[in-house]
Amino acid sequence: MIALPRTPSFDLRGKRALVTGASSGIGLGCAVALAQAGAHVVCAARRAEVLQDAVTAMQGQGWSADALVLDQTDVGAVADAFADPFEVVVNSAGLARHSAAVDTAPEDYDAVMNVNVRAAYFLSSHAAKSMMGAGLSGSIIHISSQMGHVGGVDRAVYCASKHAVEGMVKAMAIEWGKMGIRINTVCPTFIRTPLTEPTFSDPERLAWIMDKIKLPRVGEVSDIMGAVQFLASDASAMVTGTSMLIDGGWTAD
Repeated sequence: MIALPRTPSFDLRGKRALVTGASSGIGLGCAVALAQAGAHVVCAARRAEVLQDAVTAMQGQGWSADALVLDQTDVGAVADAFADPFEVVVNSAGLARHSAAVDTAPEDYDAVMNVNVRAAYFLSSHAAKSMMGAGLSGSIIHISSQMGHVGGVDRAVYCASKHAVEGMVKAMAIEWGKMGIRINTVCPTFIRTPLTEPTFSDPERLAWIMDKIKLPRVGEVSDIMGAVQFLASDASAMVTGTSMLIDGGWTAD
């Protein structure tokens, strides 16, 4: 009888996951996706009350979740968060301050780079170091952006930060692969969240977005959730150092 191949599992039962930026939007969606797949999810964010509301709602569904108030730019606090290792780490914390390149204020540049690059770098470093110390394999996932692959109007600083993340992830994948630690990015297009509603309410910007997206709608948080579950699971065991573009075809041309 022919031996049939078996589909790898998307099941995350028995795994511990940390999700930053987990109080709302894409980060909350990532936390829910991992919890639904069976992981114990530590949801991290700065806003304690909103974070606790999200975790309480997840627990109400019967999922395993805890809250961790964390400022990801505090490298010492990030190191402390990895006192016990996680097999899955999702970084969904980010910052955008858009302006024409000639009008960018140094303080805006520094703020965006501090969150999107520096904090992401040291989160990855401490996550991997903790996995190594425990002899664990694992998956680190950064919510990056299609703007890490293209340019955008009034987005020079944001694009610079996301291009940096894409390069960082490739280098880290080379360093950590032999230890069974995978690291990848998910690169969404414009996703409908409360934070992006001002962009969608601008007719000129909305027309630009819909011209660039080849599918007939903008992205939803649910579009990101499956990609994160895939990258967290054994189904992506041979995937590292790359990006999943969830961009509706934006980067196709």
